[in-house]
Formats: sequence, C-alpha cells, structure tokens
Amino acid sequence: MSDISQAGSPVSRPKPSYDIAKILIEGRAFFALIVIIIVFSLLSPNYFTVGNFLTMASHVAIYGLLSIGMLLVILNGGIDLSVGSALALAGVIAGALMQGVTLSAAGVILYPPVWAVVVLTCALGAFVGVVNGVLIAYLRVPAFVATLGTLYVARGVALLMTNGLTYNNLGGRAELGNQGFDWLGFNRLAGVPIGVLVLAVVAIICHLLLTRTAFGRWLYASGGNERAAELSGVPTKRVKITVYVLSGICAALAGLVLSSQLTSAGPTAGTTYELTAIAAVVIGGAALTGGRGTVGGTMLGAFVIGFLSDGLVIVGVSAYWQTVFTGAVIVLAVLLNTLQYGSRSRR
Repeated sequence: MSDISQAGSPVSRPKPSYDIAKILIEGRAFFALIVIIIVFSLLSPNYFTVGNFLTMASHVAIYGLLSIGMLLVILNGGIDLSVGSALALAGVIAGALMQGVTLSAAGVILYPPVWAVVVLTCALGAFVGVVNGVLIAYLRVPAFVATLGTLYVARGVALLMTNGLTYNNLGGRAELGNQGFDWLGFNRLAGVPIGVLVLAVVAIICHLLLTRTAFGRWLYASGGNERAAELSGVPTKRVKITVYVLSGICAALAGLVLSSQLTSAGPTAGTTYELTAIAAVVIGGAALTGGRGTVGGTMLGAFVIGFLSDGLVIVGVSAYWQTVFTGAVIVLAVLLNTLQYGSRSRR
C-alpha cells in the first residue's frame, strides 16, 4: 500500500543522490592505491606478483606502525615529530642489548633473551611518549616544539651511544641464549612476513580501541573540541599523555621490525620517517585539526606511499624524482582534505 498524503496523492520519497565527486574524495586513498597498482603493473612485469606484494608489504609495515601512532596523536589535535628518532633510538637500544650488557663491578656480560629486549625497547618508546605527553599536557609546551626537541634529544642519544657507528650481526647466538632477533624481519607465517602480521595486529587493536572503548570516544571528542570535552568530564590530559605513549610504543615496534629486517641498528635510521607517517595519515583522510580519521584510511595511506615508492624503484626512476612524486602526492592529499572538510564546515 502506498503512502497517501492528506490531499490523497502518493507521497514522493526522496531518491538517494550519488555524488561522484564526494565518493572520489572520500575514497581517494583506495582509488589511488588501485591506480598505482595498475600503472606499475603495466610498466613492469615484476610488479604484479605475490612475492613482490609481500616484499612491499613488509616495507609498508615500518611506515604503517609509525602511522598508527601518528594517527592517534593527530586525532587528539597534536603532532609527533619525534617518531623517526624514537625508531632509531629503539633500534640502537635493542642493538646494544643484543651485543651484551657489561657489568663492570661484577666483571660479567649479560645477554638478555629476545623477549626481554623487545619489552625493554617498548618501555623506552613509552618513556619517550611520556616525556612528550607531560611537556604538552601539563607544561603547556606546543606539540610541535616539544616533539621537535625530543626528536633532537633522541637522535643525539642514539649517536652518543654508538659514536655514530652501527650495531651489526644482531641475529644472536644459541650458546648465549639470545638468538632469534631476526625472526621479526625474516620469518613468515603462512607465507606472510611477521612484520606485516605485527602491523595487522596493532591496526586491529587500535581500531577496536577507537570504536569500541570509552577512550576512543574521549579521543575523538577532545580532538574535535578539547575545551568542550573537558567541561563534559573527559580527562583530556590523561588522553593526551596516553596517545603520545602509544605513539612512542608504535615507534619502538617499528624500530624493532626495521632492525630485525636489517639485522643491524644505526643512529641515523628513520630519518624523515616522521614526515612519511604524517603523509600516510593525511592521505588516509584524517584532518590535521583533529577529531577526524580512521585506522583503515591510515593503513591505505601507508600502502599508497609504500607501493608508490617501491614501484618507482622497480621501474628505475631516480631517487630524486621519487622525492618529487611523494611530495606531490602529499600536497594533493592535503588539498583534497581541505576540500572535503571545508565543504562540510560550510554545510
């Protein structure tokens, strides 16, 4: 039976409208990834293979872990420029532990097992995050300035610890009880690199944290309007410190995966990776002003950057042009973000 109005004529139902431009803008990361795969598959017969996709995914795991931590910070309306240096410092700490800790007083050298190295390295990343969070939440230091200072401090500590050198041969030895560090970088489970599985687990946990917990609601609220969220009872300072701690842990995990893949750790690792992480978050559709963004979009942004960079290498494009292309993609992503969220604000 059709709906009848008071005048006796059928009520017209509004037809759903499909705005192609809106669909393209909101799904830009997905469409960009499809275009990248198609273009490089046509340019190189070696690109569209399962082995190559798994190799590229293992590279993306580094960017993806950093990007997840950066997403949490950006959702809160902040920025974390220290993740690249925290990655390097985490790798150096892991390398130093794998080389053995000398106890001069007792005249012995301790070789901690790999699980202890992982735990201690993640604790270091959390400590870096606590420093950032306290500076920003309680001492009111602008996030850009606080994390920029931490960037230099962490990189300087890594250089001092190594004297500018690199820890090599971090695979460990069975007789010392510390073998297995290269497991993260080289082993596979059901054909999938362990680093990719680590990224998947972290992404799922973060997605559930944002969508199924009170903390996720607090984070979106404080990122959208911190003052209103605070007046509503949201513990904004605790939320701010927590997101920087999680960002530091993600950076430490990325440092562990990278060092494991290379079986070496150097103080210059992760240079400019913080900018790559920010780019992945922006390409994934998050607003730099806070309060808008998803884990899925950020993962797509990380894969866009990773697949684009590796594709340019496969087809033999100069490293200088790779920087140009990556920068152009970032600028385009920011422009589309402005169009997307600017139009919403006007409406």
